[in-house]
Formats: sequence, C-alpha cells, structure tokens
Amino acid sequence: MPDCPKCSSEYPYEDGPSYVCPECAYEWPINGEAAEDGLVVKDSNGAILEDGDSVTVIKDLKVKGSSSVVKVGTKIKNI
Repeated sequence: MPDCPKCSSEYPYEDGPSYVCPECAYEWPINGEAAEDGLVVKDSNGAILEDGDSVTVIKDLKVKGSSSVVKVGTKIKNI
C-alpha cells in the first residue's frame, strides 16, 4: 500500500476505487491517475468545472466585504 502523497502517512486504506489517508483525509485513485497538480473545481454533482462554463447558484452566497448577497437561481456565465 502506498504512502499518502500529501502528508506521507504510512496508514492509508482502500475505500472503493480510491485510497484514503486517515491522518489528513486526502483521497486519491487506486489506479494512480491523479489529477494535475493544479486546482480541480467540481460542481455539486461532481462534474469538473472549467474556464468558460456557466453555473447556477443553489444557495444564497454572502459577498465577502459587502452587505450584498447572491440569490438562489442566479446564473453565473463564463466562470
């Protein structure tokens, strides 16, 4: 069993199609095809979001540093 690539723990375990580290909660696929080192953003259904995608807000979001709120149902284009 491989060590955790994030924290180098010796105690990861198999959980379905992936390994899980009990110390840092990092998960990576068993087949070794890890995602690129860059940030991977997924939507609520698990689909990977990329530049140019559009999303619909499913929960009110407070705008940091402001008193305004992004309301449910707002469509955000070209993220």
